[in-house]
Amino acid sequence: ETLAPWIHIADFQVDFSFYLDQLSLVMLLVVTNVGFLIHIYSVGYMAEEGGYYRYFAYLNLFMFFMLTLVLAANYLQMFIGWEGVGLASYLLIGFFFTRDSAAAAGKKAFIVNRIGDFGFLIALFLMIQHFGSLDFSRVFNEVSKLPAETAGAGLLTGIGLLLLTGACGKSAQLPLYVWLPDAMEGPTPVSSLIHAATMVTAGVYMVARSNVIFNRAPIALTAVAVVGVMTAVFAAVIGLAQNDIKKVLAYSTISQLGYMFLGCGVAAFSAGIFHLMAHAFFKGLLFLAAGSVIHALGGEQDMRNMGGLRSRIPGTFWCMTAGTFAIAGIPLFSGFFSKDQILWKAYSSPGYGNWVFWGIAVFTAFLTSFYMFRLWFMTFFGDYRGAAEHSYEPPGQEKHAHGEHHVHESPKVMLLPMMVLAVLSIVGGYVGVPRALGGSNHFDQFLAPVFKVSAEAMPAGTAPGQPSGEAAGERAEAGNIELAFTAVSVLAAFLGLFLAWLFYVRRRDLPDRVAAGFGWFYDAVRDKFYVDDLYHTAVVQPLLGLSSVVLWRGLDEGGIDATANDSAASARDVGDRLRRMQSGSIRSYAGWVAAGAAVILAYMMWAGGR
Repeated sequence: ETLAPWIHIADFQVDFSFYLDQLSLVMLLVVTNVGFLIHIYSVGYMAEEGGYYRYFAYLNLFMFFMLTLVLAANYLQMFIGWEGVGLASYLLIGFFFTRDSAAAAGKKAFIVNRIGDFGFLIALFLMIQHFGSLDFSRVFNEVSKLPAETAGAGLLTGIGLLLLTGACGKSAQLPLYVWLPDAMEGPTPVSSLIHAATMVTAGVYMVARSNVIFNRAPIALTAVAVVGVMTAVFAAVIGLAQNDIKKVLAYSTISQLGYMFLGCGVAAFSAGIFHLMAHAFFKGLLFLAAGSVIHALGGEQDMRNMGGLRSRIPGTFWCMTAGTFAIAGIPLFSGFFSKDQILWKAYSSPGYGNWVFWGIAVFTAFLTSFYMFRLWFMTFFGDYRGAAEHSYEPPGQEKHAHGEHHVHESPKVMLLPMMVLAVLSIVGGYVGVPRALGGSNHFDQFLAPVFKVSAEAMPAGTAPGQPSGEAAGERAEAGNIELAFTAVSVLAAFLGLFLAWLFYVRRRDLPDRVAAGFGWFYDAVRDKFYVDDLYHTAVVQPLLGLSSVVLWRGLDEGGIDATANDSAASARDVGDRLRRMQSGSIRSYAGWVAAGAAVILAYMMWAGGR
């Protein structure tokens, strides 16, 4: 629906308009419902923090731009929402601006996102040049007239890869993922809303919205899958060795976003959006539960200083349990259905699926289960390992004179949103039960009109190791294969649970022994493979050196400042010389007039002679 005319330049026209279909409706429900619950949670979490009103102003600014993004009817309006959520993210990450780490994290997020946004902008310029419009309907109609670029890279491949660049920045994919772990410097509700449920999924939404382009650019679509699967396993490995409870969830978010990209990259766009919705429920819940734990412990975030909390904060424990079981892919929880659908499509999708994608994705599922149950066991089981000032005492006893902080359950205003998300984490996956498990996958049917894939858009042939047929995975014979693949993914989830129990409950000496056995590799994983150090050395320091030596000392001081200062000195010298000419002597003035008149007469005679 067009609300108002906007840009009209010759034949190019962009209106401020909204576009509501099945895909934007799913995103709209996720953003508004999860956002509403997190607003309620924030009332309790931020009650004692300074900047209370500023926080909610930033939060609602984010909601405005996020809704602008998902309801946009053209790429330009989407880009405004895209940049707006980046601005709101910068403000919320750096909310505690008096901390240098928070201010630096906000700047890092803003700058890294600008790198991806540059690719997005170039893609928009190409659309304007070749299609004369940025309106979804007109662009997709023009693209649908073009053949699939199966013989090599062309215009659509270029546009697709540039869109992928923008999506990698916003959705924290390799190599632009580095901003998201540092974004945990913001308040925990911010991590839940922006960096788990909504903003970071904008890249996935943009790729899914552009499915008409990607379906005709197999190289770009394969690049989406490769980036997604590599990000998923890379972030999962790093998550194994993190001890900050929010950092574990941050790398988990990056990994799960990789799953969504994998689903979209094998042309199973509905599977990617299904996991986006389920992930919003259980990851939003996990961040809120982590915030409740931090709140209970007076700001403690190191899991090595936790333990034994399940009887002390039981409401938080059961909510965290629901989220952990969901993200690990335990059967009957929402994450089981959404993740299983991506795993199956990673193998069976005609033209794109293969054994490699499926194998890496299953291994990632195992790692996800292990590090999430590691978090669960370290936080809630065993003995409390915190400092004395966080020791627990039964309710009703007064605090000691030295100000010990008592472990306490969060208020109801924080528990209620967690409980709602816990229920959604359990039952939210039943809208997409696959046929192989006796369902009809209503979610896939609901999104089917958005993700129509024509036969001409599919690459010729199928990937090695994938079942052939016009409806692979949905016929009776393929259904049995899908059940076998489901059994493997369930086995991977329970294997991760068992090993986490063995390491962090039964044999607590094993983690240190295994870490020592892996030696330098464990150190590299713990230090995030030194990617931040590499970027700092290869990118940040040279840019700072360039700006300080060339731009500051050379251009600013040697050029602009020197020019300004020298100009002032020159003007002063000229003024001094001109001032000396004003001697006050009439004879001198008469001499100058006579000399001037003689020069003029001489010039006139010379000119007349020519």
